[in-house]
Amino acid sequence: MTGAACGAIARTMTDDPPFSPALLPAGFVDLLTPDARTEAEGVDALMGVFASHGYDRVRPPLMEFEETLLAGSGSSLTEQSFRVMDPDTRRMMVLRPDITPQIARMAATRLGGAARPLRLSYSGSCVVVMPAAAEESGRQIMQAGIELIGPDTPHADAEVVSVAAEALDHLGVPGVSFDLTMPPFVPALLEEAGVPPTVRPALMRALDRKDAAAVAELGGMLAETLIALLRAAGPAEQAVALLARINLPPRSRAIIQRLADTVEAVRALNPTLRLTVDPVEFRGWKYHTGVCVTVFAVGRSEELGRGGRYLCNDNEPACGLTFRPDVLFRMIPPAAARPRVYLAPGADRHVAASLRKQGYATLAALGGLAVTGSAQGGGAAAPTGPERDRAEARRLGCSHILSGATCTELE
Repeated sequence: MTGAACGAIARTMTDDPPFSPALLPAGFVDLLTPDARTEAEGVDALMGVFASHGYDRVRPPLMEFEETLLAGSGSSLTEQSFRVMDPDTRRMMVLRPDITPQIARMAATRLGGAARPLRLSYSGSCVVVMPAAAEESGRQIMQAGIELIGPDTPHADAEVVSVAAEALDHLGVPGVSFDLTMPPFVPALLEEAGVPPTVRPALMRALDRKDAAAVAELGGMLAETLIALLRAAGPAEQAVALLARINLPPRSRAIIQRLADTVEAVRALNPTLRLTVDPVEFRGWKYHTGVCVTVFAVGRSEELGRGGRYLCNDNEPACGLTFRPDVLFRMIPPAAARPRVYLAPGADRHVAASLRKQGYATLAALGGLAVTGSAQGGGAAAPTGPERDRAEARRLGCSHILSGATCTELE
């Protein structure tokens, strides 16, 4: 065997298989119809509800300079951020993993002089290094949400929850539940109670896992209080009543009182909303500084959205909530496609325009695309004239055909 032949065999055995143009990086997908249509129409519906409550839409850029996006509240996003070098300025840029820090930047800079309270809404794609939860696989995620900037009151927190609940009701999402938490509470309590810093990480992990045995072992003098806090989680009114009976130091008591005041404010706006409280939960981005909310649906483990209170880049108080449309819209029926009308050659264009205004999609005949005999099945002769137009309309999924000025339903 010649050397050339041996080389050819070696290359055949070691070369990678041909690269498929359909192959995408892990965590990135093509979104096709009807999913793409459902997402687009669903986002429009969400934004419509937000706008009806005075939340003005903004559109931050997909990328920002590293020192800008990862400053202030954005510093907690460092590990979830993709970085690239700007070939023009040679400065590092970041693909946003979350839109909220961008809103915080805009509020402190471009909108620093705007009247408060400042209500903003947004939608757009984000890219994360790793999915936020084990049951998720996507790294390109969609976000749509609202931010209320300026007031630091339970009524502001309640407005965000109320608007979010109305948006989900508008979409018809079933079994929605809002879970209120207070991430600063546990760290403040452990500090006030004098729990040694070396013990706090393990104790917080035990609380996060709801492991009462580990909490009892690690909690020391505070163990009884921490176990009582674990047991207080549940329906909002029940949880608030139990929390009121727990003996807490002043700073921790003030934090819990703010949580209770927020529950009362939410109830004033939404008496029937399914509302729960978990006093030892601290999920969410690390930039949250007060009451937080996570949105779930009964029977689903995925988060529909989350948000909470934070500080803008100039330490101005703000609160907001971000939905995950890619999760949310899997829970509602696919958006219906527009009924299709085939425009036969010579169809009246004014009638066609009128049909589009009525909600129909019109598909115009294009020269040279007549249905062939093989498209009709077997070796049948190709149809001609009106028969060909009807066959083409059916092939394209049309329910009607417009011939001249006459629109008829296909049988």
